[in-house]
Amino acid sequence: MGDQRSPDEKHQLITRNLQEVLGEERLKEILKQRELKVYWGTATTGKPHVAYFVPMSKIADFLKAGCEVTILFADLHAYLDNMKAPWELLELRVQYYEQVIKAMLESIGVPLDKLRFVKGTDYQLSREYTLDVYRLSSMVTEHDAKKAGAEVVKQVEHPLLSGLLYPGLQALDEEYLKVDAQFGGVDQRKIFTLAEKYLPSLGYTKRIHMMNPMVPGLTGGKMSSSEEESKIDLLDKNQEVKKKLKKAFCEPGNVENNGVLSFVKHVLFPLHSEFIIKRDPKWGGDKVYTDYEEVERDFAAEQIHPGDLKASVEVALNKLLDPIRKKFETPELKKLTASAYPEPSKNKGGAKGNPKQTADEEDVIPSRLDIRVGKVISVEKHPDADSLYLERIDVGEEQPRTVVSGLVAYLSQEQLQDRLVVLLCNLKPQKMRGIESQAMLLCASIEEEPRKVEPLDPPEGSAPGDRVYVEGYESGKPDDELKPKKKVFEKLQVDLKISDECVAQWKDQNLMTKLGQITCKTLKGGNIC
Repeated sequence: MGDQRSPDEKHQLITRNLQEVLGEERLKEILKQRELKVYWGTATTGKPHVAYFVPMSKIADFLKAGCEVTILFADLHAYLDNMKAPWELLELRVQYYEQVIKAMLESIGVPLDKLRFVKGTDYQLSREYTLDVYRLSSMVTEHDAKKAGAEVVKQVEHPLLSGLLYPGLQALDEEYLKVDAQFGGVDQRKIFTLAEKYLPSLGYTKRIHMMNPMVPGLTGGKMSSSEEESKIDLLDKNQEVKKKLKKAFCEPGNVENNGVLSFVKHVLFPLHSEFIIKRDPKWGGDKVYTDYEEVERDFAAEQIHPGDLKASVEVALNKLLDPIRKKFETPELKKLTASAYPEPSKNKGGAKGNPKQTADEEDVIPSRLDIRVGKVISVEKHPDADSLYLERIDVGEEQPRTVVSGLVAYLSQEQLQDRLVVLLCNLKPQKMRGIESQAMLLCASIEEEPRKVEPLDPPEGSAPGDRVYVEGYESGKPDDELKPKKKVFEKLQVDLKISDECVAQWKDQNLMTKLGQITCKTLKGGNIC
């Protein structure tokens, strides 16, 4: 198929839906002479999720355009990125990634015989590559290395040296894989520009760099393996897909940061060239779209209801996931999944004296808390209690949550209105003076006379539904609902404090979102309640 297309047609197919191409003139020149050699790499860290269909559909475009495509399983990178993949699990993670990526490609009809699969440590531990790492290290400044990895490598207060090596290794991969171009997300742009700056200093050719836009997750931010509610796992069952899509941010008429619409644009349209909105005949019946811009226009004009959009994406997505789920039903792949991603140890010796002790009692860790950013939509006095506020708070779901709080003595209604706050969302709802409170507003507090209380502040740019996590506990799925008798939050709350820098912490580990730290304004050394 690729040989039957003109260079201009190949260029159009290769670059469609990309956000940016560095070296586009070089790309056009190569296409006039021969087929393009391109690679896409993925660090074998958390489980791949449905956002991986975005690069997969682009790889399908590359193959249709006749490109020679290499997929790199970057196992060494996974280890260097703040040890996201423990050394002893590297090989198992690579095996899992290879199986699941191949299953994804097969589900969208990509022939595997036209692809080359490479494992990073097959060549990155060689004498030649290691020498080039040292040569590059003698040229790249600490500033440039840190800047290059800022959006890709996990950012911590005291970064490991390994994270500074990461961008340079990714640059060297272009030479050692013998490609013309590297393809990735726009979040890797700084690594790409580092490669363009330094590879010629080693005597190597500057490569072409092609970048996909970042697809919003279901909560409106970046879709992330470490944010359970922001992504749909490739092995999630139908009911789990339905549940997560139902919670997805999809405000009527809002096309910005809409992960559901973005999936239609970047996955379903490139694969099928059409999209069907399924709806009840009394609302006009099914409608077939052959142009994505028309879908976006109709959604912006509120001619497509968010519920119909989600239901239609659910149908299309499950068709993609069905063959993957079926493949992973085999005993061998079930065992591989469990081995590559073992559950956190439930028994660390404490249960020996009490064999009836449960996992809930053993494993009291912060990732069990469903903490999110919220935005106060409305605030009024509780009808039956002047000391309480009744607030409606957007937490990234279809409907706002009702929250009853005792902030009357500390903040006016005007100070709370439209404010971004931090909420614990998986406590069992409790009635407070006859009204059910569906979440708990987290505040900093100092127990002195008079008592001082301040709501916690998310970082600037946060959006309702953004997940809040404790540094070091990014992975792990929150409990659907915390059981009151287990007192999980109460046990964790003992170690929730405000630092001397006004940063919210648990056992000296910062509370974070993907955009930065959770803070308060003035209550240094306070408790979090």
